[in-house]
Amino acid sequence: MSNDQLLSRISSDPNICFGKPCVRGHRIWVSLILDLLASGETMDDVLEAYPSIEREDVLACIAYGAEMARGGWIEIPLGRDKEIA
Repeated sequence: MSNDQLLSRISSDPNICFGKPCVRGHRIWVSLILDLLASGETMDDVLEAYPSIEREDVLACIAYGAEMARGGWIEIPLGRDKEIA
């Protein structure tokens, strides 16, 4: 899966989770997933704790963090995603 495909799994909406980047269709912050991984949790641990997300969503969070560390700007579509409950 390409970086662009992974990053398309991240969304941001000012009316959802304070506009923080989230796994698309969920209210799970990218920063939460990265914090879990940084604290030593494995991908399997994260997927077990959040069964509604997929492996690619975790990879998307990592890709987002990598882009931010490079100082890049990632355009995230704004607006309410139909998948978000």
